[in-house]
Amino acid sequence: MVEGGRVLATAIEAGADIESVYAAPGAAERPGTLELLERVQELGARVAYLAAGVIERVADTVTPQPIMAVVRIPEQPSTVLATASLALVCVEVRDPGNVGTLIRTAAAAGADVVVCCEGTADPYSPKCVRASSGAVFLVPVIAGASAEPVLCSLESFGLFRLGAVARGGSAPEGYDLSQPVAIVVGNESTGLPVLLSGSLDGMATIPMPGRAESLNVGAAAAVLCFEVARQRRTAAIPAAPGRQ
Repeated sequence: MVEGGRVLATAIEAGADIESVYAAPGAAERPGTLELLERVQELGARVAYLAAGVIERVADTVTPQPIMAVVRIPEQPSTVLATASLALVCVEVRDPGNVGTLIRTAAAAGADVVVCCEGTADPYSPKCVRASSGAVFLVPVIAGASAEPVLCSLESFGLFRLGAVARGGSAPEGYDLSQPVAIVVGNESTGLPVLLSGSLDGMATIPMPGRAESLNVGAAAAVLCFEVARQRRTAAIPAAPGRQ
């Protein structure tokens, strides 16, 4: 279930299969909305104009968007892990808002896949889709996999598996993240399961000069994913004359 014109537009841009769209009274009068509705009709989706109060009863938000849509969950190619250069693995991240933020972060950082392991919130729930701002349609997402087999597969595909921990890890810039890498984040309260420590190649702790005990899992993932992007940009810059 997709709510809002912006998220629906992102789904269309990504080539998602739009099954049906529902518009509240007056929705078509909003700037750009009529064009959006005409676009989904051109793509073969059914558009229904609802009576007053219907969307308010169906939506799970206090002030719902005037447009809702039913979009088919994208099917992911079986080779998505084998060809990944940057993967974000979520282990027991239970808050759907955080999961949506993680997917949006991964898409922005150029990740090739997001894996939502067992115990992680459904990435296609309405709250996750909203929090991702439609990024759930821009980056391949695998849901429901067991963490250990996924990490084992990533190892076999040559990815360096870096776990995010609140304490005891090394600074992320100390790792070579220009190589294929999987960033692994855990539960907001308890972190990564201890049993997974043998399935990781390194542990990263983000240095925090301030007094906060830890970062939100979405913020931590953003720091690590963009550290990967930074290192890869740096590696791609030719050395200055006379320097190696």
